[in-house]
Amino acid sequence: MRDEARFTAETLISLPRFSGLALSRDGGRLVAAVARPDRKRRHLVTALFELEDGGPPRRITRSARGEGAAAFSPDGSLLFVSRRPDPEEAGEEDGGERPALWLLPPGGEAYPLASPPGGVEGFAVARESGDLVIAAPARPGAAGWKEDAEWEKARREAGVEASLFEGYPVRFWDRYLGPRERRLYISPLPGEGGRIEEPRELLSGPPGSLALSSFDITPDGSTVVATRWSDPEDVAGRVMELVAVDAASGGVRTLAGDAWYSSPRCSPDGRRVVAVREERSGPGRPGDRSLWAFDLRTGEGREILEGFDLWPEAPAWSSDSRSVLFIASCDGRAPVFRAPAEGGPAERLTGEGSFSDLCPAPEGGTVYALRSGVGEPPHPVALDAREPGGEPRRLGSFPELERLRLPARVERVEARARDGARVPSWLVLPPGASPERPAPLSVLIHGGPLNSWDSWHWRWNPHVFADDGWAVLLPDPALSTGYGLEHIRRGWGRWGEVVYDDLMRAAEQAARRPEVDGERAAALGGSFGGYMVNWIAGHTRRFRALVAHASLWDLEGFHGTSDLGTWWEREFGNPYEDPSRYRANSPRPSAPRIKTPVLVVHGEKDFRVPVSEALALWTALKRHGVEAKFLHFPDENHWVVKPNNSLLWYRTVLAFIDHHARGRAWERPELL
Repeated sequence: MRDEARFTAETLISLPRFSGLALSRDGGRLVAAVARPDRKRRHLVTALFELEDGGPPRRITRSARGEGAAAFSPDGSLLFVSRRPDPEEAGEEDGGERPALWLLPPGGEAYPLASPPGGVEGFAVARESGDLVIAAPARPGAAGWKEDAEWEKARREAGVEASLFEGYPVRFWDRYLGPRERRLYISPLPGEGGRIEEPRELLSGPPGSLALSSFDITPDGSTVVATRWSDPEDVAGRVMELVAVDAASGGVRTLAGDAWYSSPRCSPDGRRVVAVREERSGPGRPGDRSLWAFDLRTGEGREILEGFDLWPEAPAWSSDSRSVLFIASCDGRAPVFRAPAEGGPAERLTGEGSFSDLCPAPEGGTVYALRSGVGEPPHPVALDAREPGGEPRRLGSFPELERLRLPARVERVEARARDGARVPSWLVLPPGASPERPAPLSVLIHGGPLNSWDSWHWRWNPHVFADDGWAVLLPDPALSTGYGLEHIRRGWGRWGEVVYDDLMRAAEQAARRPEVDGERAAALGGSFGGYMVNWIAGHTRRFRALVAHASLWDLEGFHGTSDLGTWWEREFGNPYEDPSRYRANSPRPSAPRIKTPVLVVHGEKDFRVPVSEALALWTALKRHGVEAKFLHFPDENHWVVKPNNSLLWYRTVLAFIDHHARGRAWERPELL
């Protein structure tokens, strides 16, 4: 029997992981995507569960490939994306390898609805008409899916895997974007048992223009709203414009092209669309984020948030189209807010906790969502929008969550920066930490950098470290979200100056706690957090052990190799004209000064921070005689998510910092 007082890495990976909610048109059915490890813990497999208010969840899909991205059609059928094999194509050479759109009718059996040769990358369904918008890549110039499939077959038979790119970017996250280009297709929902074979192409564009697009469709299916690159050739100065496409004619209108738009959502009455708008940034000036609503008939748009100094995300319309609900990181939480669609002050609806996947019910009062926190794994809840500040009601009964007990103590702490600004943090103390038995200090530095320690984390879970006896500090230095634009501006383009100082002050403040042993200390981080660890390595010997995961080392080289390297020109400028900001903030020149032991961790499929950064760091460490180890994952990307790999990650990281910071004998994980 598992010890209820423990929370190990094994406990962590056993918990269900929620990744989305879908609500039927009448509000009577709520479905969640839930991921768990397979039997051999090699992969996470996602299944769809129907949630009963107060009762046990009911699993409604089952396959080795998993399912996700669910949505309901008007007749109550459930649409979802899966890589499961098509039962009518058994034995086909690539059957089941591509993500396809499936349909599960009420009381029936699921069947494939659309199987484009390039796979389904996303979809949206009109809640009244049932019209479907499908995002799928296709060969440039292909007249339809059939022609694209014939071209793919010819490439396969010829043994050709090469791609010819004409636009930027050429890769994203962990995959190359070629040789196909993303397009949007539209089709009515076929009758019972029917399939979508050749949908009508709705929107395409120059190479790369739809690579990162998001989209939605009005309830009556008349208009599709999408985002796309305004000028794919302008790799540094382009913006993500918002366009409206007439579903019948294919005519395109630009609603806005002055900023970076994302997450468009059409109102239930079909009159408006709301989207997140991010201003163009520049060196020394971060762009602010806001919510804008556009009239789909006139094209007129306006900001709907007044006096709101936080960054809104994931907007969702109320059922009456009179208000917009959204989430914003706020002082170490991510509450739900509501704003009038015509504009006005935002009202906070929730207190503690961080929320996502908002699903307003048609009756107007209930909002379904996922809730988590630094000390609370994600779980589905229902909140009453008519009673702001009320405690949400848990949905479903998942045994792993019901019996979970987190023994660590979570506190909110605060330090002061050199300029007097707040540097807030979460402090997670292990059981038994006291002045008589102070716990060693581990400082976990978040990625982003526009991010916050405001919710549950699977990859950097502080409770696993606390279970090993560590006091864990989760600081939100300059550049962190949830504290207003000025907190971001303080660190904009000043990573190695302001952010570093904030982190060190937060660490020193925590070290003064009597139940914390600040002498036995380690610093760890991934992505931007890994960058900060590399900077710390060359600028202080305050810590006894360092862990740099997916870390930036040479900012000049990183700019040209990252999948979205030009994004950083917004903060540091054009490196080909003036590389001074890149060089001033790069950890690489400080390599001769590094003396602290470093564990380097990287995934081979990481295109956000390419593995070349880790190799350059590793070479520098060994060249300068630093005690270091390199943990390499050939099958992981920017994250380490496969269950057994995650276990290995935690065991290696803890063994490394335990050895160097706490003086324990080095224990090499058995499988390494």
